[in-house]
Amino acid sequence: MNLTLRIWRQKGPEDKGQMVTYQVQDVSPDMSFLEMLDVLNERLILDGDEPVAFDHDCREGICGMCSLMINGEAHGPQRGTTACQLHMRQFSDGDTIDIEPWRARAFPVVKDLVVDRNAFDKIISAGGYITAPTGSAPEAHSTPVAKADADAAFSSAACIGCGACVAACPNGSGMLFTAAKITQLSLLPQGQPERYTRVIGMVDAHDEAGFGGCTNIGECAAACPKGIPLNTIGRLNRDYLKATSKRAGTPGS
Repeated sequence: MNLTLRIWRQKGPEDKGQMVTYQVQDVSPDMSFLEMLDVLNERLILDGDEPVAFDHDCREGICGMCSLMINGEAHGPQRGTTACQLHMRQFSDGDTIDIEPWRARAFPVVKDLVVDRNAFDKIISAGGYITAPTGSAPEAHSTPVAKADADAAFSSAACIGCGACVAACPNGSGMLFTAAKITQLSLLPQGQPERYTRVIGMVDAHDEAGFGGCTNIGECAAACPKGIPLNTIGRLNRDYLKATSKRAGTPGS
């Protein structure tokens, strides 16, 4: 395939960026999207130009490093797929493809398509862990966990922290990420000691990092490559309400 790429180029955080047009030829439909960008960068380097900077690591849809808005969609047109697992067969010969970084106040652009997602680390450091000494791995059935709770916790734990939820949200909210990291612990026995201090600390860190508020639009769940459901935020909201009630000393809390 022959394609026209319109790519966001920005030299640094303080520089003004712009869309730059490139032509790529003989793109195999079996290439991944990032492999197509590799081909472009090889050509740019040979021509003495600056290659396009973009985040990547495992290229297996696991690490969450790839972070591209492709034709206005986080990770591109294929649902449940990260940009590194998106293949060029999703596009047609002659297509024009717009490629941009995540757009959110909490994710400032570092260079070209690379953004700083340190705000997610701040949310995790505010409570995304347990302090209970667990020792060695216990027997699988020593602590019974209801099947529904185990499934929901596992679903939340699938979050790879890519930030697609933030990029897709018109408010720039990171609430689906925050909810996933809270829920994967709050549903399990090991997460109970800090359950309510955790939710307050992580939500406060979310707001302090500059993320927008959640208005339940649902774009986050639609864009999530791991299919984390919107009701995960509902679980967070219930825990947050209980936590604030306990902190205020509300009777019956």
